[in-house]
Amino acid sequence: MKKALVILILGILLPLGLEAQSLEQGNTRFHTYGTYGLRWKDFGVGAGVEYFFLDNFAIMPSFTYIMPNVGNRSNFSMDLRYYVSDGPSQLFFLAGYSQNWENLQPGDPGVRRTFKGANVGVGAYIRIVEWVGLNTEFRIQSQNPQEAGFKVGFAFPL
Repeated sequence: MKKALVILILGILLPLGLEAQSLEQGNTRFHTYGTYGLRWKDFGVGAGVEYFFLDNFAIMPSFTYIMPNVGNRSNFSMDLRYYVSDGPSQLFFLAGYSQNWENLQPGDPGVRRTFKGANVGVGAYIRIVEWVGLNTEFRIQSQNPQEAGFKVGFAFPL
């Protein structure tokens, strides 16, 4: 939890004073977010970096630490995003690879299981001010625990 708080603080302080950006090749955004799963009702926090390798196309690796009632779980996702609109409100579709690690035992002992799969979703980036935007996302993951959920967070153009 301390690491997530440090990442969030750094993500807010570092990009102060940066210019707004469009969906052009070479642009980058740093994301911090919270997640909520609809099936298991677990909360999570995470961070990722979005890189536009072509106009309107971005790749975003992200890592999420999920806080279940018992044990621990984490997720790595590598998403391909396609933006269908530009401007202050940007709609995107995503598809990608996802991997979960989980230990359902209390504390650290236990068996760590790994699940690999895909995710698909839709989201929007809404520019709040020049140096920060709100990122919302709904995604469905195919691997165990087959969760559909929401991501809400902030994106900082770098």
